[in-house]
Amino acid sequence: MMRRLLMTTGLIAGGLGVAGAASAQDCGDVTLVLHNVQSAEVLAQVDKFILEHGYGCDVETVPGDTVPTTTSMVEKGDPDVSSETWVDLLPEIVPRGIEEGKIVFGSKALPDGGVQGWWIPKYLADAHPDIKTVEDALAHPELFPDPEDPSKGVIFNGAEGWGATVVTNQLYKAYDAEAKGFTLMNPGSAAGLDGAIARAYERGEGFITYYWAPTALLGKYDMVMLEATVPHDPAEWKRCITNIDCPDPKVTAWPVDTVMTVVTKDFAERTSPAVMDYFNTRGWSNDTVGKLMSWQTENQATGEEGALHFLEENRDLWSQWVPAEVAEKVQAAL
Repeated sequence: MMRRLLMTTGLIAGGLGVAGAASAQDCGDVTLVLHNVQSAEVLAQVDKFILEHGYGCDVETVPGDTVPTTTSMVEKGDPDVSSETWVDLLPEIVPRGIEEGKIVFGSKALPDGGVQGWWIPKYLADAHPDIKTVEDALAHPELFPDPEDPSKGVIFNGAEGWGATVVTNQLYKAYDAEAKGFTLMNPGSAAGLDGAIARAYERGEGFITYYWAPTALLGKYDMVMLEATVPHDPAEWKRCITNIDCPDPKVTAWPVDTVMTVVTKDFAERTSPAVMDYFNTRGWSNDTVGKLMSWQTENQATGEEGALHFLEENRDLWSQWVPAEVAEKVQAAL
C-alpha cells in the first residue's frame, strides 16, 4: 500500500512540474547528500520534496557519509547541501571550510542538538519526580533492579566498540556506582542493548541505560535523560572520560553535539535568496524526528516514504519553514 501511495504521489507531483518550471531558473540545480544515518536521510528527503515542489528546484541526491562528504564540500564544492551535519565530529574540516569561505552554515538541523547520556523510563520518572539527576537515581538502586541480581541496581552500557561504552564505563567509576549498589550490564551489541531496553520497558521495570537522541528507539519508548550536576568539562572528557585506561575519572556532563545544515558557498551565492531563507529556517526537534524514525522502523519505510508521512501529518510544523505560497504548492503536491 505504501509503495502504491508513493507512486501515486509521484504522478501527482509530476503533473505539477510545468507549474514549477518558472521558478526553477531561480533555484537551479541542487545536489543533496543522503547520509547513511536515518535522521539525516529523512530530512534530506523532506528537503528534496519541498525544494522540488515548493521552489521548482531540480534536485539530485547522492549517497554520502559525514567525514568524506564534508571534506568533499570543502575541497571540491560538491555536493551542494548536507541537510544534517554533526559538525563537532569534524573539528578541523568544518572550521577550515568556514574560514576559507568554502562552506556556510544554514540553520540548526536539530536545535536540541545531538544528545547522549543516561536515561530512565518516563513512567518511573513520573512516579518518582524527585529523581532528576544521575546522583538522585544512584541513591535508589532498589528502583532499578538488575534482572540477574535484584538486590542490586542495573545500568545498561553501550555496545562493544562504541566510544560511548568507554564513556559509560568511566562515568560508572567516577560516580562510584558499584559502591552505591549498581552493576554495569554489557549487552554486547546494539541489538542486545535495544532488546534489553525493550524487554524492561514493556514489563514496566526500572532501569538506567546509555542511549542517544534522536533515535527511533527513543521515539518509540518515552524516556527521560538524567541530568548531571556539573557542566561538561572538555579537558576532563579528553584526559580521562574517553580513556578506558585512566584510573581516576571525575564526574562531568556529556557534551551536546551541534548539528547544522551545511551548504557550499558557491551554492549559497548562485541559488535564489528564497531557497537560502528556507535552509536558514528549517529544523525539527529530537522528539519529532525520533517519532518519525520510529514510524519508519515499524512500517519498514524508506526515507522517501518517511518524508511523505511527515509532510502529510505535520503541516503545522513544516509550513512555518516556508512562505504561504510555497506551503500551498507543497500541499498540492501531496
